[in-house]
Amino acid sequence: MLTTILAAGGTAAAENQFGLQAALKEGGLISQSVFTILVLMSIVSFYILFSKLFEQQKIMNQAKRVRQGFWQSSNLREGAAKLEKNSAYKQLVDDGLQAQDQHAKLTDPVEAHDWLHGSLARSEAAINSKLGGGLAFLATVGATAPFIGLFGTVVGIYRALIKIGASGDPSIDKVAGPVGEALIMTALGLVVAVPAVLAYNWLQRRNKSIAEDLSAFSNDVLGFLASNGAVKPTLAGAAPTKAPVKPAAATTTAGQAGGVQTRP
Repeated sequence: MLTTILAAGGTAAAENQFGLQAALKEGGLISQSVFTILVLMSIVSFYILFSKLFEQQKIMNQAKRVRQGFWQSSNLREGAAKLEKNSAYKQLVDDGLQAQDQHAKLTDPVEAHDWLHGSLARSEAAINSKLGGGLAFLATVGATAPFIGLFGTVVGIYRALIKIGASGDPSIDKVAGPVGEALIMTALGLVVAVPAVLAYNWLQRRNKSIAEDLSAFSNDVLGFLASNGAVKPTLAGAAPTKAPVKPAAATTTAGQAGGVQTRP
């Protein structure tokens, strides 16, 4: 009994003329090329998604460590030594210190603040540019994948019309294959495009949050360098400094000088 059921299932699977494999075989080189392009787009899109998530999470963890202990150091070089070797925040600090050393060697009069600000801005832009790498591909996939699938759809419908014209018989068995192929290509284009668009928007939002943290840290480094260490951000969790309480002034009355006076 079980053998009969399995044999019947295998025969039905072998005779399935409307599956993906049959559609690609019937569609020929054009359908197979469209399918291959969409699959490659999907693979690269998911690779970019996971690699960028890993890269972003690494920088977010670095930001937590910076907030925890970096500004407790006595100077920037000591604080930079506590950071990871390839840390984005260490790159900002190193570039700021290098710009400070370079300013002393300049022969033209340039304000130290402007020179440091420009150097830190360039460093920050380089980090943001690296974080944005690959996102253009996701945007391209999201914009073009539906049209690539639509191209396969058009070819499938065109082949169905040719079959109808050649046979003169618009029966379902003549057009089911090409139309099914066309619908599969449309679905594949959407399946590839939608995750790419969602990944692009999500990664862009996370990059914006990281860029805001980097900008705030860059501003703190600039203030520290421009003030020779006198200005640094308030440490998180530090108790606010309270102003000393002034003793209340003693009230003097005429009666206190000579004792309590009573009215007659």
